[in-house]
Amino acid sequence: MAASSSSYFSDFGLLLYLEELNKEEFNKFKLLLRETMEPGPCLIPWTAVKKAKREDLANLMNRYYPGEQAWSVTLKIFGKMNLRGLCERAKAEINRTATAMEQEDVEPREMQGDQEAMLDSGTEYRIQIKEKFCIIWDESSWLGELETFHRAISQEDEDLVEHLFDMDVKTGEQPQIVVLQGAAGVGKTKLARKAMLDWAKGNFYQKFSYVFYLNGREMNQLKETSFAQLISKDWPSAESPIEKILSQPSGLLFIIDSFDELNFAFEEPEFALCEDWTQVHPVSFLLSSLLRKVMLPESSLLLTMRLTSSKRLKNVLKSQRYVEIPGMPEQIRKEYIYQFFEDEEWGKKAFSLLRSNEMLFSMCRVPQVCWIACTCLKREMEKGGDVTVTCQTTTALFTSYISSLFTSVDECCLSLPNQDQLGRLCHLAAKGIWTMTHVFYRDNLRKHGLTKDDVAIFLDMNILQRDREYENCYVFTHLHVQEFFAAMFYMLKDNWEARDYPVESFEDLKLLLESKNDKDSNLMQMRCFLFGLLNEKKIKQLEEALNCKTSMDIKQESLQWMEELGNSDYSPSELGFLELFHHLYETQDEAFIGQAMSYFPKIDIKMCEKNHLLVTSFCLKHCRCLQTIKLSVSVIFEKKIVNSSCPAKTCDEDLIIRCWKDLCSVIHTNEHLKELNLCHSNLDELAMRIFYQELSHPNCKLQKLLLRFVSFPDGCLGISNFLTQNQHLMHLDLTGSDIGDNGVKALCEALKHPRCKLQSLRLESCDLTTVCCLNISKALIRNQSLGFLNLSTNNLLDDGVKLLCEALRHPKCPLERLSLESCGLTEAGCEDLSLALITNTRLTHLCLTDNVLGDGGVKFMSDALQHPQCTLQSLVLRRCHLTSLSSRCLSTSLLYNKSLRHLDLALNFLQDEGAKLLCDVFRHPSCSLQDVELVGCAITSACCLDLASAILNNPNIWSMDLGNNNLQDGGVKILCDALRHPNCNIQKLGLAYCGLTSLCCRDLSSTLISNQRLRKINLTQNPLGSEGIKKLCEVLRSPQCKLQTLGLCKEAFDEEAQKLLEAVTLKNPHLVIKPDYNDHNEDDGSWWQCFS
Repeated sequence: MAASSSSYFSDFGLLLYLEELNKEEFNKFKLLLRETMEPGPCLIPWTAVKKAKREDLANLMNRYYPGEQAWSVTLKIFGKMNLRGLCERAKAEINRTATAMEQEDVEPREMQGDQEAMLDSGTEYRIQIKEKFCIIWDESSWLGELETFHRAISQEDEDLVEHLFDMDVKTGEQPQIVVLQGAAGVGKTKLARKAMLDWAKGNFYQKFSYVFYLNGREMNQLKETSFAQLISKDWPSAESPIEKILSQPSGLLFIIDSFDELNFAFEEPEFALCEDWTQVHPVSFLLSSLLRKVMLPESSLLLTMRLTSSKRLKNVLKSQRYVEIPGMPEQIRKEYIYQFFEDEEWGKKAFSLLRSNEMLFSMCRVPQVCWIACTCLKREMEKGGDVTVTCQTTTALFTSYISSLFTSVDECCLSLPNQDQLGRLCHLAAKGIWTMTHVFYRDNLRKHGLTKDDVAIFLDMNILQRDREYENCYVFTHLHVQEFFAAMFYMLKDNWEARDYPVESFEDLKLLLESKNDKDSNLMQMRCFLFGLLNEKKIKQLEEALNCKTSMDIKQESLQWMEELGNSDYSPSELGFLELFHHLYETQDEAFIGQAMSYFPKIDIKMCEKNHLLVTSFCLKHCRCLQTIKLSVSVIFEKKIVNSSCPAKTCDEDLIIRCWKDLCSVIHTNEHLKELNLCHSNLDELAMRIFYQELSHPNCKLQKLLLRFVSFPDGCLGISNFLTQNQHLMHLDLTGSDIGDNGVKALCEALKHPRCKLQSLRLESCDLTTVCCLNISKALIRNQSLGFLNLSTNNLLDDGVKLLCEALRHPKCPLERLSLESCGLTEAGCEDLSLALITNTRLTHLCLTDNVLGDGGVKFMSDALQHPQCTLQSLVLRRCHLTSLSSRCLSTSLLYNKSLRHLDLALNFLQDEGAKLLCDVFRHPSCSLQDVELVGCAITSACCLDLASAILNNPNIWSMDLGNNNLQDGGVKILCDALRHPNCNIQKLGLAYCGLTSLCCRDLSSTLISNQRLRKINLTQNPLGSEGIKKLCEVLRSPQCKLQTLGLCKEAFDEEAQKLLEAVTLKNPHLVIKPDYNDHNEDDGSWWQCFS
């Protein structure tokens, strides 16, 4: 055994460590070896050292420095070279071996023999793996690979792979399963094989005793076997100590490469899986058992797969770590492109063109796509063609590339595929994309009617390629090539010969068009290519190169689908415009885009990348029918600011500004555009200036502008300028934007201008203080059009409100609606407001929500309400810290007030006592109130008789919200008795979160039948149960039920109840069931929350 261990370190270990040295380090090692003097009969001849390779040098050292001397010399030299890591690792390995040798001396000979065999076999396995993967590594390459990039590209991600199984710093957990993801061709397999090679060399993953490599393509071709047999394929000898290896699973790592290429469904039930690695099963069954941690649960797994295949893992893996391989960084791409072109100017031009197209440049992270792009550009440059067209879209690039494959074949006088052969290839490609199948076997090809001769043609053309390692495997030369031919299928399917196999579901174009990227990401690029092929120039180029006929019928089918989409019930935010714009951009067909966009008068889109801006601006600038636009622009201009100091980024900045100008031009080119919402956006000064210029354009007909949560680099000066020039703008919302007091000052100057026609202004959460109130007050006196002003959630305080009240008392103040929610008002502020309400005859709506007014503040308000000159129609006092004392004050004033129609006292601690005082007034015939809100006022069922009396005796009250009060079933029964009375005029009733159960549903059902006036009722947040829903649904289906809106969250109930509610909406199309029963418009009690 001692001899065996010694052999390991002398014959194998030394070589492993020498192989870790790079060329420069290896030469330095030789020089230091020459200088090292060790006692002995002779030294190694320098001539032999000088010409020796690593293996030769290891043999020489073992020969001239026998025993431990070779390691002593090596460690000394490593120390001089400052290679501490190698030193420490080698010493640790030597110590482990020494310890093992000591133990072996005292163990029985049988055990000694086993361990010797184990060590020998482990060493042999490493040697075998090293030899195998060295060969694979040296032979692996891709079409067009530059020699200098073969190892450089892989080195970029080597650190990432080395630390895949490191402890998570945040959670402190050690990952057991790691999924290495990346785009097709980015180098996942290369890195997985490099990991095997580095483990065998001892570079990393040394915590694993054994690492086994399983490839998806090879697994697909295996039938039944045992797991032990499956992993023994690379074992150097016929006999392997597999039982001892698998008995320590925590030291095992299984690399499953190309997981997405496995043709297995992994649908086996977990209870049926196998934990015995000696049993023979189908390979799919064994892998499923391993992945789901039924077999060898303590082992570690490393999977590689494409980004688009991650949904396949959902039901298979648990607690996995996902790591993405980004591909070639920008600098490496730049170096590659410059090296590809011998002419430096051509290289610069190619790089600039590719970099200007963010999507294409991103695809060039994949080396082979970068090569394709360079090849196509070089060809165009050589023949003096228009290279900008080649790089315009991904479809343009691949049309050029695919056409070249057919042209080069024609030039070589090889046979071109006929239309029938081409159709079968496209059918194979399309089905493969739909089913995420990218590796094809002879059976696949035969099923699609592709003969051996057909395949040979496509192999010669570099469209298909045969796998060099695994027999009977064929793939398209790149995934994008497969996706291109898959898109071609839809263009060809009506023009190739009749087939002897049935039509499949994926052939339906509408199915492809309706697919969504978030659910079917594997289809996205095929869909892009399909839209790109709607360009008549591109399809003509292909027809000539491929010698085939295509059908443009799908152009009309695509327009028809978009028209249906535009007429659907989907809200603009649900339509996924960004995805649609990417596809439309691929067409580069202005007329087609104009027609398509005419079906979408309302647009909602979020942009956070340069490419988003590019495709959106291109599509919108061809619109002429837009009515409403909602945009969010973030990061794009922030990046521009950060990069502005770098000259290389100038072309990026020019493109961004050009696209932004195109996008903003829609403001004046669409005469029907009335509303623009630019929210949560960060624009720089130049972008804002362009935006303001368009708003000031004489053809701008915009009426409503929302700039919520927007940064203003110019401090609102631009806004004040266009307000005086735009005669159409009536509504402006600046909620949450960084305006401040200085911004308001500029705004107020515009409001004073006679040309400013603004009617509604929202300045909520704009960081305003008391300081700005004087400017606002002066503007309100001069302005003749502003009827609505919202200053909520600003720290105005009582002093600020006092200044505002000076304007309110002025006879020329035009304000009709004012919201001062959460402005720091107290009782003192109410005194000034009270005086203003007496003199102001225009103000009809006032919101004081979320201010600590207290009962004293309400007393001042009540005094104003009693005054005959007070014209207030709506008073909102939510969360104002009121008690039953406030009810007493209000009840007196309500008897005298003839104008107030809406009173909101929600979320105040009125209790039954306060509610009863109010009800005494509500039931009085002289009370003019119509809409009462008592949500969350600590009212109980004891008050329901009074509430019932109020709604029964006052014909004016048509809306009452009693939500979030503990009324319970008994209280609602009393209310229902009143609601069924013919004198009751209630049309809207709120009973959300009132502690109702199924017991009250019979009373509610009876009410819904007998009361023909009730249109809306809110029952959300009540545990009605399935029985209660069943009772309600019986009535809701009836034509006698006139209810239009039912406030109810369907998802809160079980499946049976949800089905009943769905059936009701089908039976009664006039009924809408939704969680929120309010319309939130200016005519109901939530006017202060609305923007009209």
